[in-house]
Amino acid sequence: MSHHTPLISTIVMALVLAFGLGTLAQRFKVSPLVGYLLAGILIGPFTPGFVGDQNIANELAEIGVILLMFGVGLHFSLQDLLSVRAIAIPGAVAQIAAATILGMGLAWLLGWSTGAGIVFGLALSVASTVVLLRALQERRLVETERGRIAVGWLIVEDIAMVLTLVLLPALGDILKGDTAAAGGWQAVALPVMITLGKVAAFVAFMLIVGRRVIPWVLHYVAHTGSRELFRLAVLAIALGVAFAAATLFDVSFALGAFFAGMILSESELSQRAANETLPLRDAFAVLFFVSVGMLFDPMILIRQPLPLFAAVVIIMIGKSLAAFAIVRLFRYPTVTALTISASLAQIGEFSFILAGLGVSLQVLPEQGRDLVLGGAILSIILNPLAFVALDRFAPRFEKPKPPDGTEATPSGATREAVPHTKLTDHVVLVGHGRVGAYIGDRLKEAGIRFLVIEGNGDITARLREQGQEAITGNGTDPEVIAAVNLPQARCLLVAVPDAFEGGQIVAQARAVSADLPIAARAHSDEEVEHLKKHGATSVVMGEHEIAKAMVSGLPPGRPAAAK
Repeated sequence: MSHHTPLISTIVMALVLAFGLGTLAQRFKVSPLVGYLLAGILIGPFTPGFVGDQNIANELAEIGVILLMFGVGLHFSLQDLLSVRAIAIPGAVAQIAAATILGMGLAWLLGWSTGAGIVFGLALSVASTVVLLRALQERRLVETERGRIAVGWLIVEDIAMVLTLVLLPALGDILKGDTAAAGGWQAVALPVMITLGKVAAFVAFMLIVGRRVIPWVLHYVAHTGSRELFRLAVLAIALGVAFAAATLFDVSFALGAFFAGMILSESELSQRAANETLPLRDAFAVLFFVSVGMLFDPMILIRQPLPLFAAVVIIMIGKSLAAFAIVRLFRYPTVTALTISASLAQIGEFSFILAGLGVSLQVLPEQGRDLVLGGAILSIILNPLAFVALDRFAPRFEKPKPPDGTEATPSGATREAVPHTKLTDHVVLVGHGRVGAYIGDRLKEAGIRFLVIEGNGDITARLREQGQEAITGNGTDPEVIAAVNLPQARCLLVAVPDAFEGGQIVAQARAVSADLPIAARAHSDEEVEHLKKHGATSVVMGEHEIAKAMVSGLPPGRPAAAK
C-alpha cells in the first residue's frame, strides 16, 4: 500500500497543528483563529519542515468558504438589520469607503495600481464575523442596542463584500489598468450588466423556487425521523446550491451558499439545521484558515515592516476612528461609538477571500495578500487590547441619552450586567430547546415559578414577551449562575443536550449550593457517570426512560389457546 497520501497528510497535519496552536491561543485569551493561521504558516512553503499540498488545501478551503457563507446566511436576520438600518447601512458604507481610501493611499505609496489599491482597501475594510460576535458574546452585548448596531453594521459589510466578489471578475481587466484588453469602459459595461443579470436571475430563482423547495425538502426529511438524513440534507443543500449557482448561473460559490443559508433561515428548522452542520462547518472553517496561513510569507515582517505597520494602523485606528465619527455624527452615546469602534478593529475571513481573488485575477500583487494576512493576524491578536482600553476608559463618560431624548438606564459599562432574579422557591431551567421547552410547558401547567437560562437570544426574547423570566447567557458562566438565586431555588434542571457542558453547569451550581437538588439529562452510561461525578443529584437517560415507558405499557398476556 502506498503511503504517499498528500490529502490525508495535509488534513491531519492541518488539524493537529490547528488544534494545538488554537488551544494555546485560547489559553492566552486570543482568538483561536490566530492559532489556525499560525498552523497554516508552519505547514506552508515559506517555513522549514513538513509542507502541505497547496492545491489540496485550496480545494478544501473552497468547501470552507461555502460552509462559512452558508453559516453567515443562516444567521442573517433582515429584521435585525432593519431595526438599526438608520445607522448600520450609512455607517457601514461610509466606513468601508473611508478604509478603502486609506488602503488606496498606502497602495499608492507602495507604487501599486489604482485597481490594486481598491481591492487592498476593501480587504482592510471588513471585520471578521467570528471575532466580532465572540467579543460581543463574552460581554453579553449582543442583545443590547450597541450589539444590534454592531451586528447590523457587520451584515451590511458582508453584503457589500458578497457583491464585490461577484463583480470583481467582471471588472478584473479594468482594475488591472488594461483598458485595451478590456475594450474600454464601454465594453466593460456589457460584462458587468451580464453578471448583474445572472445574479438577478439566480436571486429570482432562489426566491421563487428555492424558497418553496428547500423548506419542503427539509420538512420532509425531518418527518422521516432520521437525524443522519437531516444532517446530510442540510449539507447537500448548502453545497448543491453553491455548485449550481456557479455552474448554471456563473456566480460565485460564496453567493450561492449565502442565499442557501438565507432561504433556510426562514424555515422553522433553521436552528436545528445550524446545530446539525456546526461541527462540519467548524472543521472546514479551520481548514480554510489553515490554507490561508499557508499563503503567508512571514519574511514580510522583516522585508516590509513599515507597510505592515501601516496596514495594521489602518485596520485598528483608521477605520475605527471613521466608525467612531460616524456613530457620534448620528448622535449616539460615546460609549456606543467606542464599542462599535473596538468591535470593528480587526479583519478576517472576507478579507482573505477577497485578497485571494484579487491575486488570482492578477489585480492585487502577492505582497498585498501578505500585508492583508499579516494585518489580520496582528489585528486579531491586538483586538482584545482594544476592549481592555474600552473597559478602562468608557466608565469615565457621563450617563448617555438615546437619540430620541428619553431617559435610559446607565450604559457606560462595556460589559452588560446580568439581571439578578428576585424569585425564591423557584425552578432554574438551563436550556430551552426541545426538551427544555417541554419542561417549561409542564412547569407552567403545574403553576410552578421558574427561570430560564438560554444562550439563544431569540428564544429568551420570545420568552420575555410571554411574561416568562429568562436570562440570555451560558450556564457555565459564574456571573449567570450567581444571578439566578440558587441558594433559595427549589431545584436546578439542566436540559442542555451536551453532557460536557452540563457537567460544567452542575459543578458551578454545586459550588454555590451544596444541598440543591440538581437533575440533568444524558445520552449514555458514561455521560450519567460524568454528570453524577460533578454533583448531579439525579440524571435522566432518555433511552432508559423510553424503554421503561414501553415495557410498563405492555398489554396483558393473551390467554393460552385451548388444546
